[in-house]
Amino acid sequence: MWKRTDHQPKIKAGNGPQAGQLKTLGSAQEPAMPQPLELAELQSFSVFEDISHHIRETGAQLVKKVNAIFQLDITKDGKTILQWTIDLKNGSGDMYLGSARLPADTVFTIPEPVFMELVLGKVNPQKAFLAGKFKVSGKVLLGQKLERVFKDWAKL
Repeated sequence: MWKRTDHQPKIKAGNGPQAGQLKTLGSAQEPAMPQPLELAELQSFSVFEDISHHIRETGAQLVKKVNAIFQLDITKDGKTILQWTIDLKNGSGDMYLGSARLPADTVFTIPEPVFMELVLGKVNPQKAFLAGKFKVSGKVLLGQKLERVFKDWAKL
């Protein structure tokens, strides 16, 4: 559904950040996340970086349309390995590594393989959610707005 064929080479294993470029994430209220896995395994990192560039370019328009903060917790074996926040509520929009600095309207907890299937268009987001492949907390219906952002990104 969010297939972006010209960018698929960016998400191949081994094409992500080098070891030591990611910090272990955590906050005062939550225990620190486990140490990063081999970063070559984190295909989603490259996708998030690319989406981040898209948000920097079109953030002001997206803030007007979306008006929400999303937190995406990417998991492996039931443990959060990456957190990304997409702030399309404040200023001209922002996307950054880590938990939301302001309260997130919607939090997605998605295993990395499921996230990659969603991004590559192999799985319908609504069907995957209803099948229990990922969890959503907060304002669930705002997920449709995030899906639109991903679709716009995929068209580029």
